[in-house]
Amino acid sequence: MKIGGANKKTVVVREYQLDIGKVQVYKKYMVGIFNEGATITLERAYQIIGIAEIHFKDRDFGFISLRKNSYAIDPIIYTYVREMENLKAFAIVSVKQMDMHNFKIEKMFFKKPMKFFIDYNNAVAWVNRRVKTPK
Repeated sequence: MKIGGANKKTVVVREYQLDIGKVQVYKKYMVGIFNEGATITLERAYQIIGIAEIHFKDRDFGFISLRKNSYAIDPIIYTYVREMENLKAFAIVSVKQMDMHNFKIEKMFFKKPMKFFIDYNNAVAWVNRRVKTPK
């Protein structure tokens, strides 16, 4: 899996270190990189939703789940996340077969634009196309 910025001008606006991993905030999207063996519960998802509300309160954004590690996610979280009207794109990046399988299940709960990628740069490009440029 190739990891890196989509271009040289990509700048992390803010990085949050949580007990389950880290969340990086960029101009138009957030990237979640969660720890090996972490469990993403609804309570922990609210932390990430709170970060999104701080940085993207009045504008559209995307989320990229960079799955370097194996972790568990409660799919019921997506029923809450999909209520965020300004979340316009959700990308999952992984080269693992299991993540591809899990993506099909997760997508049934999300019901918004969601796509699986094996290349980080392709995920960033897709999210950037789906999210309007802030003024």
